[in-house]
Parts: sequence; C-alpha cells; structure tokens
Amino acid sequence: MDILKAKNLKKYYGSGENVVKAVDGIGFSVEKGSFTAIVGTSGSGKTTLLNLIGGLDYADEGEVIIDGHSILKMKEEELTIFRRRNIGFVFQNYNLISVQNIYKNIVLPIRLDGNKPDQEYIGHICAVLGIEGKLDRYPNQLSGGQQQRVAIARAIAAKPAVLLADEPTGNLDSRTSAEVMGLLKMTAKEFHQTIIMITHNEAIAQLADRVIHLEDGKITGGETEI
Repeated sequence: MDILKAKNLKKYYGSGENVVKAVDGIGFSVEKGSFTAIVGTSGSGKTTLLNLIGGLDYADEGEVIIDGHSILKMKEEELTIFRRRNIGFVFQNYNLISVQNIYKNIVLPIRLDGNKPDQEYIGHICAVLGIEGKLDRYPNQLSGGQQQRVAIARAIAAKPAVLLADEPTGNLDSRTSAEVMGLLKMTAKEFHQTIIMITHNEAIAQLADRVIHLEDGKITGGETEI
C-alpha cells in the first residue's frame, strides 16, 4: 500500500534565461512502512523536493498525496494542522527548543495539537532510543548524537503517516552517523514508520530499503516516474 505519491512535481525559480528548475517533473510513490533514501549532490533539488512533499513549500505544478490526502490543494491553516498530525521531521540541526527539557521537546507537536501524550508510547520510544534517563535535561546538556535521538523521538511521538529526515547525519561524525542510521532503521521496523531521508552521502543512502537518485531536479537511476 502506497502511503505517499508525488505526481509531476515542478518548482522553478527565476524566469527566462535565468530560470532554475529545482524540481522538474518528479513523480514517485512510497510504500507504507518502507525506508526510502533520496540522494543527490548539492543543487540536485533534494531539499526542495523534501520541502514540497512535507508541505513546507508549494509546488508550481503537480500533486502530493499523503495517506489519501492531496496536501498541495489545502489552504495554509489546513495544511499546518495536517502537517503537524501526519508528517514528522528530523533536521540536520536537530531544531530542539533550548529552554525546554527533553520531555517537553518530544511532546511539543502533540501539545500544539491540544492532545495529551500517550505516556506508554512515549516511554517506549524513549527506551528504544536510549534516552529514557535524560528527559529532565536540556538540549545543551546532550551530545549531538543524543540530540538527534531526541529529534527522532519528537518526530514519531505523534505517530505520523510519514517521517521526513533532512540530512540527519550531516552534523555527526562517522561513528555517530552509523548509530543514528541504525536507529532510523530500527524505528521503521519497531514502529512501522515510513521514512523518507535525503542525503548527499551515497554510503548512508545504501542503508535504506530503496534509493532514489536526483540530478538537476530530475529522478535518475531507473526509478519510474508517475
């Protein structure tokens, strides 16, 4: 079963001779529970593509369907609510709130939605990620690898349909990068989580179930566009 479909996505910047085709007619689908890596060099369009399928930006053309909902047809307020409930994000720079402790960082998306956290589920996530003993600490008291574990916990706390990871190992050394990748793969299996990760690192990408290559805003390497 496909949880996400991207259809003929286009995002251009500039005009005339100066037009930059950041995403140029991309289409693909993602199976529920799978781990997909989107790999490309700087300027290939992977971050723009992630922003489009995550509802952080609007495409000039095309459609993104997540769990049966066409997100690019939503109005801004509707999209904000849908994104909070259905899309988890893991960023290269963690994006944790420095003045809140680890527990509050993890449950923030749930609180913003006016809901009570599932304490048993949150506890299980933290135990799996090895941060159960650090919930009363603050982000600056943790290492980069530990902060990324918190970011993963926050991303899946609301049980999103899709988790999007933007260069999640970009600021980590090779040993910690391997650890975080292992955690992402374990997260996909343990919590039946669908993960889409962008990276410039081919070796990191090969740890995913499936690899999509981007170049000049287009899919290359044998993926079928839809």
